[in-house]
Amino acid sequence: MKAFFKFFTNGLTTVFTGSVNYYLWLGLLFALMIGGAYGYSIQFREGLVATGMHDHVSWGIYISNFIFFVGVAAGGVMLVIPAYVMKDKDFTKVVLIGEGLAVAALVMALMFVLVDLGGVTRFWHMLPVIGYFHFPQSMLTWDVLVLNGYLVLNLAIPAYILHCHYHGREPNKKIYVPFVILSVFWAFGIHLVTAFLLVSVAANSFWSSGLLGPRFLASAFAAGPALIIIIFSIIRQTSSFKISDETINKLSMIVMFAAYANLIMLFSEIFKEFYWVSEHSAHARYLFFGLEGHHAVTPYMWAAVICNVVATLMISVQKLRENIAVLVPACLALFLSIWVEKGLGLVIPGFIPSQLGEIVEYLPTSVEILVTLGIIAFGLFTLTALLKVFIRVETGAISSKGGTEGLAAEMDAAIKKRFTA
Repeated sequence: MKAFFKFFTNGLTTVFTGSVNYYLWLGLLFALMIGGAYGYSIQFREGLVATGMHDHVSWGIYISNFIFFVGVAAGGVMLVIPAYVMKDKDFTKVVLIGEGLAVAALVMALMFVLVDLGGVTRFWHMLPVIGYFHFPQSMLTWDVLVLNGYLVLNLAIPAYILHCHYHGREPNKKIYVPFVILSVFWAFGIHLVTAFLLVSVAANSFWSSGLLGPRFLASAFAAGPALIIIIFSIIRQTSSFKISDETINKLSMIVMFAAYANLIMLFSEIFKEFYWVSEHSAHARYLFFGLEGHHAVTPYMWAAVICNVVATLMISVQKLRENIAVLVPACLALFLSIWVEKGLGLVIPGFIPSQLGEIVEYLPTSVEILVTLGIIAFGLFTLTALLKVFIRVETGAISSKGGTEGLAAEMDAAIKKRFTA
């Protein structure tokens, strides 16, 4: 216990030690988190009336982000499978980055659910035994179980491995590999269950599709690794941790194939909706072309589809894919396009028009935007902290023998270098 406490305190010290740019980054995140807390204080006081949601559109930007970040968390398995199952040495060196991203994404996803409840006092309804946990008939209870289970797995496995490396010993594979294999199947489960949660809403024809589950997985395996490539690029520019071009090239191939699968299923859905237009096509017509003069989401969806296609084509060209200056913007465009397509473009049109044929549009309020930015900032802070500890341990900057004695001197040197440059 004492050894783990030392590991924890050294890691915590590492998180809050860095260069001037690092402190500016932390300052920005904390400012956004404070803004999010202020926005939530308004929502907590006034209730969900402070949001743009209403009787017709009861899921808005909160649930849209929840669904998207569950996919980002599941996308981290694209590093786990090559590293632990295929035993690829390139991925083995960076697999903990994917697991750290999964933790941060799950934290954001769960926080979006909490703020969507309208009040934290309602959270106890979702707890087993003491709450109204309608298991196994409720898909929501399955979602609660798989998300929290995946979060525990992705916290425990990296913590054990880093703790061993911190003390200069090799982790015992018999201890953690079985849980790694379990996490692979669990990653597929968290997103399939989330898709089934939407499909189970029988009154909503827009989500009634057998392709929704596979499409969720395809978009997750494109968006998650795309974000990891961006993170790799940032790590290579800001730290001494080495990530080879070969690793990025392999991961970009995964992104390319997943992006193709996502586009194929997206256009299959579009064909189904518009080849034989029926009353059930009203949701898709609202999404892509507007309906009776209402088209709040339409420009965003078309921008997302165009960015998705262009980014996928860019990644398909080998010379462009192997050029990091082109690959990173393409991955960013792909990531943002999937966020719009799978978030706003999936959730909100499902309620427009309503089951009675009424069209009442939804636009997020400033309160929702503040809360959303605050949650994303908290997730980015979580990711930053996890990556900082990972890099320091893996590069030997902190260990049980060396502690963190050199961190203060390193920080002073970085500040002096910054101001004398």
